[in-house]
Amino acid sequence: MAEETDPRIANMAEHIALPRQNGELLFQAPWEARAFGIAVALNEAGAYPWRDFSQGLAAETAAAEQPGEAQTSYYERWLTTLATLAITKGLVTPAELEQRIQEYLHQEAHAEHHAR
Repeated sequence: MAEETDPRIANMAEHIALPRQNGELLFQAPWEARAFGIAVALNEAGAYPWRDFSQGLAAETAAAEQPGEAQTSYYERWLTTLATLAITKGLVTPAELEQRIQEYLHQEAHAEHHAR
């Protein structure tokens, strides 16, 4: 049986609610599901309270909705929130985060090249 998502995560405020289709979480790309999983796993491991993540996501969403701001997807804002929180909580340094991003991008490019 699948494990239930924490109600604080599953039932976030409407303006930051998780995208769903027919009641199921909706991810447009694999990285979105991965970012979701990392944020939830870090919370469950005690790295930060979910309140910190949801407040960060709300602030990121409010900033993204300001006139003149570039359009960002829900999970782009989610990922920005995760990165900011990981740095502020001392889970990763900015340099380590950049290194991980570059490694991921390299892996994705390599996988795409071999998929052709």
